[in-house]
Amino acid sequence: MTLTSERAILLTGATGYVGGRLLERLEASGREVRCLARRPDALTARVGPRTRVIQGDVLDRASLAGALQGVHTACYLVHAMAGGGDFSQLDRRAAVNFADMAAAAGVAQIVYLGGLGHERDLSAHLASRHEVGRLLRSRGVPTAELRASIVIGSGSASFETVRALIEKLPIVLAPRSVDTLSQPIAIADLLDALVGLLDLERPVDAVYEIGGADQVTYAELLREYARQRGLHRRIVSLPMISPRACRAFLGLLIPSHGRVAGEMVDSLRNETIVTKTPAHAPFRTRLLGLSTSVEDALLAEDREFAKVHWSHTLPPQPSSRWGGLRFGRRRVVSWVLRVSLEPDDAFAPIQRIGGSNGWYGMNWFWRLRGSVDRVRGGVGFRRGRRDPFELGAGEALDGWRVEQLESGRLLRLVAEMKLPGRLWLQFEVEPTAGQVLVRQTTVFDPSGLAGLAYWTLLYPIHREVFKRMLQGIHREMQSCPGSRLPGAGEGAVGLEARAQTGAR
Repeated sequence: MTLTSERAILLTGATGYVGGRLLERLEASGREVRCLARRPDALTARVGPRTRVIQGDVLDRASLAGALQGVHTACYLVHAMAGGGDFSQLDRRAAVNFADMAAAAGVAQIVYLGGLGHERDLSAHLASRHEVGRLLRSRGVPTAELRASIVIGSGSASFETVRALIEKLPIVLAPRSVDTLSQPIAIADLLDALVGLLDLERPVDAVYEIGGADQVTYAELLREYARQRGLHRRIVSLPMISPRACRAFLGLLIPSHGRVAGEMVDSLRNETIVTKTPAHAPFRTRLLGLSTSVEDALLAEDREFAKVHWSHTLPPQPSSRWGGLRFGRRRVVSWVLRVSLEPDDAFAPIQRIGGSNGWYGMNWFWRLRGSVDRVRGGVGFRRGRRDPFELGAGEALDGWRVEQLESGRLLRLVAEMKLPGRLWLQFEVEPTAGQVLVRQTTVFDPSGLAGLAYWTLLYPIHREVFKRMLQGIHREMQSCPGSRLPGAGEGAVGLEARAQTGAR
């Protein structure tokens, strides 16, 4: 097997979870990629300079001709479950269109991601997945079909369903099929397998089954997620709960994935485990277990979140949304200050925060918060800070710890107080149009319903505390030598509330 970076790849489903992650992997390796999209505008801004986005629809046969011309390998990652109507009929029509046009264009290889499951008594969802694989193979183009179970990764419909159930429900009432075996696979392992098939030296017409190291019930998957999030949850299997009732409930609980999650409920009755070990597979077959897969998914979320610069991410308009903006399971509230100072001068009072310097506003609140934390067995605010002027990454700072420090530019603190969740406080300083933008952002990751209730009910207090903090930092800046801060009458450049809205 050799790398085939010189061969053109057509990727369908790039706006979906697996497709989007696969696109990132292919672009990073320097491959030539074309993406088929019904709405190119939704994808164009996200792709690299070597990737072409072509308008087309697998349900529109004529639109596929140009997209497939000159393609060596076509990766088929689309399905109709998220749409309306009879998804099986739509999937059938789309697969025939794609296979016929791929054969006409001389495509050498199709790579398709399907689902595990025994051939008998399959749910509508899994039966459609298997039928699509058969239809793709039936038109003469060698098709490598990869069959997988639940994908463990932030953004996957199955993983988001697990998250919603555990985060929002103290007791999960589930149908009896929650005790059916599955073989979850980490998204990184799945992507490795797909890339292995895309790199095939010669065309292959075969079905490969793949799964993680552990065969577990769906109930065990729910419990493992709860354990790693520190949540105490009961999973109760009740035979009288019908799949139809589950579908309706999931539609309310997770609207963004409700239809897909609802259709997947019917598939719970089918074991989705590997029964045939792939022979001569072009990918690793010793894959991660459940615990490591969930841990990696949660850590990957934290890593991606840590890279966010709110000055570049949040929209400029203010909002009155209660509790701030939702970013996944997190809640984000941001305040903006614009000043006429050098970035280092604007950052100086930020770097001096805490310890004997105080928190620039409502210090009585922080003393009270520290006392409450000590009563609960936490660190409180007794640790102070090592130096009144200098900070370093990893240092303790009262009830916080310095998670990241970029001098003159960024300070991110993570709370070490006892909370029903995790809390970050981030300051960013950025030159813009002759001024300096100072953004203060609080991020809360609630732990289940208790954490969500804590943040929602105390939001007015948190809002006032952090608003007063930035106002105090503003006053400290005014005492800076060379300060050219606006006077009281120049409110347009003063403190602006930004409890942001919008979508990530």
